[in-house]
Amino acid sequence: MHRRQILIGGASLMALSGCAAAGSGAAMLPVSPMAIADEAAVARAVLPAQTPRAELLQPWTGPYEGVPPWNAVTADKVKAAIIEGIELQRADIAAIANNPEPPNFANTIVAMELAGEPLDRAANLYGVVTSNIGGEAYDAMDTEVSPLLSAASDEITFNEALFRRIKAVADNADRDGLNAQQKRLAERRRDAFIRSGANLDAAGKAELGRINTALSNAFTAFGQKVVADENTWTVIPNEAGVAGLPDSNKAAARAAAQSRNVDGWVIVNTRSSVDPFLTFADDRALREQVWKKFVNRGDNGDRNDTNATIAEIVRLRQERARLLGYTNHAEWRMQDTMAKTPAAAQSLMNRVWEPAKARVAEEVADMRAIAGFDIEPWDYLYFAEKVRKAKYDLDQNQLKPYFELNAVRDASFYMAERLYGMVFTKVPQSTAPVFQADVQLYEVTDKATGRLIGLFYADDFARPGKRSGAWMTTYRSFSTLDGSKPILASNNNNFVKPGAGEPLLISLDDAETLFHEFGHALHYFSSVVTYPSYGNTPRDFVEYPSQVHEHWVLSRPILDRFMKHYETGQPMPQELVDKVEASATFNQGYATVSYLSSAMVDMDLHTQATPPTDIDAFERASLARLGMPKEIVMRHRLPQFNHLFTSDAYSAGYYSYLWSEVMDADTWAYFEASGDVFDPEIGGRFKSIILAPGNTTDRGEAYRQFRGRDPDVAALLRVRGFPVS
Repeated sequence: MHRRQILIGGASLMALSGCAAAGSGAAMLPVSPMAIADEAAVARAVLPAQTPRAELLQPWTGPYEGVPPWNAVTADKVKAAIIEGIELQRADIAAIANNPEPPNFANTIVAMELAGEPLDRAANLYGVVTSNIGGEAYDAMDTEVSPLLSAASDEITFNEALFRRIKAVADNADRDGLNAQQKRLAERRRDAFIRSGANLDAAGKAELGRINTALSNAFTAFGQKVVADENTWTVIPNEAGVAGLPDSNKAAARAAAQSRNVDGWVIVNTRSSVDPFLTFADDRALREQVWKKFVNRGDNGDRNDTNATIAEIVRLRQERARLLGYTNHAEWRMQDTMAKTPAAAQSLMNRVWEPAKARVAEEVADMRAIAGFDIEPWDYLYFAEKVRKAKYDLDQNQLKPYFELNAVRDASFYMAERLYGMVFTKVPQSTAPVFQADVQLYEVTDKATGRLIGLFYADDFARPGKRSGAWMTTYRSFSTLDGSKPILASNNNNFVKPGAGEPLLISLDDAETLFHEFGHALHYFSSVVTYPSYGNTPRDFVEYPSQVHEHWVLSRPILDRFMKHYETGQPMPQELVDKVEASATFNQGYATVSYLSSAMVDMDLHTQATPPTDIDAFERASLARLGMPKEIVMRHRLPQFNHLFTSDAYSAGYYSYLWSEVMDADTWAYFEASGDVFDPEIGGRFKSIILAPGNTTDRGEAYRQFRGRDPDVAALLRVRGFPVS
């Protein structure tokens, strides 16, 4: 029960609450290999010998010391595996809780780290089939299985005998001579149980269990409704409707139409298809039509409308927070974060909000001068490109030929090799099973030693049933406790698949997103932790390593080596690079306000004393309080805000991207000041202090150790081109 599949950068984090508690800032102390082996032996002796029956519960076999058996997965098999896996985990927990031996670190805390391994394997498969595949059969399975997993988690938290043992180990850590890692782990486990209701009386636990099950059902319903609304499209019947689009986007829209047996061109209702249309399409009426369909996902008063579901979620969250002794959901959620309190997160957001709004006013004035009329939200990206062309003699069409997907992917691999000595080598699909024919496989090895680090899966293309956005997934993380097997991780994108033989040219923003999600993967491929729970870091830290890696996209070594014109093979000319650099802070008002409004409304929603029942009205009122510019819409409106309403993972936590960006901007300034953005000394320290230890030590202390001080907010303001004073 140490972990579940982790999806980062998206909307879900399937991790047990016992892995997410606040801990001390004690320095990491090594644990000797012999001690680890002894602990594992004691822990496994506690757990009962069990032989799973379900096919998908069996230990993974095949290459790389076992890989997920995607070729055997069906909805019925996943359901059977989850149900039996819960029973096997129940037996593990009972053995720990009822152990007649006095509780100690090995027979209680370490045993908890190793318990439920068959269910972990099934949960990994479950997460992928519901996020990357979807469809009627998997949706039905998800609806049935999700509340079972929630109840199984509550059953562990509410086990009084188990909690007494965990608390005894944590409370007596100093007396029993636990080292810093062990003490931190025991205390985090204890505190997480308390925050999850372990101290409630029987009636309180029953009520909390009811709330958690209801939330699980609501999360599943919300996600399925949004996916259904995203599995729609706008048909462009004639070529005049796609006038202005780059040839690559036209080809993708044509291919999307053909794959749906539709005449003309199709703009799929996902961001990767909609944003290019809003940026380049000349037909203003069609831009408005496409924009409205996109921003109204989940908000159309039909069977896929999510407003009532959201109201139910926020009501249940407030009931749970009060039951657990917290004022609101945000206060409860932020106990194990770097920010610690809603006020701290709001303070940072407020510092950036006003400069961002001021920049939007400047951007709108520039666009109005060109357009000759008031700018509406469906005009913003289109006329921003006109301004970019006028101010910097630059438009996105000049850049896209240099960002071919395979070249961008190769560039990300080069970055990993230069910074961390990781080599990514493509291997045939026949090497290991994949869950979809488009998935590409790569071996990850250590350049210095040739040691196998892991296997990387790239799932790049949108498809019906797959949720939107981009995210990183781990199928197997690293820990020395459970065998040091190769890490298995994937990146998941939603690029519109081009027609046969056509190159897939992506935008600069798409390239940065790819590097971002790859940064999450590098975080996990760098992991060197003893106990599996330490692989999970606080929500407002986990985006920091990923966001740092976005900066390398436009570094000179990457541009010169990889960002070459897909037809001529020539590197991006310096004249064009100079234009890109000159426009580096262009449109940052739009980028900041669209993101930050979503984060601020999230925090506003989850700090309300009385949860709203009319979600649309609340969203409007919240934006009015912020003074939201009328020309911009939230990046994620509440009716489609997967981050908030498909799990608790990012709820009251969407601010974390900004919190992390303060650290990432300051870190990039550190690399730049060295004169070499691939500086081996800084890269080595970043890997060893920030990436490798996971959550073994307090992450704020780790940053101070790396940088020599606290992060400087001024670095963030400079990166976005806002006044520093």
